[in-house]
Amino acid sequence: MLPPPGAGPSRAAIVAGNFNPQHAARALARRLAVQALYRWQLNAAPWQDLVSEFAGDADMPRADRAYFSALVQRAVEEHAALDAALAPFLSRSAARLDPIEHAVLLIASVELQHQPQLPFRVVIDEAVGLARRYGATDGHKFVNGVLDRAARAWRPQER
Repeated sequence: MLPPPGAGPSRAAIVAGNFNPQHAARALARRLAVQALYRWQLNAAPWQDLVSEFAGDADMPRADRAYFSALVQRAVEEHAALDAALAPFLSRSAARLDPIEHAVLLIASVELQHQPQLPFRVVIDEAVGLARRYGATDGHKFVNGVLDRAARAWRPQER
């Protein structure tokens, strides 16, 4: 299991009026989805079991539960297609990726490919933040490079 989460939104974000509860709930859903996909990579299970397992997480009441479920479902069901779509942007096979970085890339790939209303910069920023927090020392740089190349290919209209 990953380390426990931080205390929530920064005091500066709240004071500056930049705190949006819906954005915070989605960010928490992404974090929980990374944890669920990390667990799935270590011990495969149906996505429904992952969703049930994480339903009892202490942070789930503050998370966007539907978004969490949708991310986990798509990432698990479409992992082979997502890995294949990521392959041109990776320097190694998806099977050789760090499990945290792989989980982050799967979630970001789902968002880039299936959530066109989310700006690609938001998807990349969220993914890099998760990789920085939970991944290897320079994993966030790897994630940033992969997703930048993927966004250019998958969303050329946003450039």
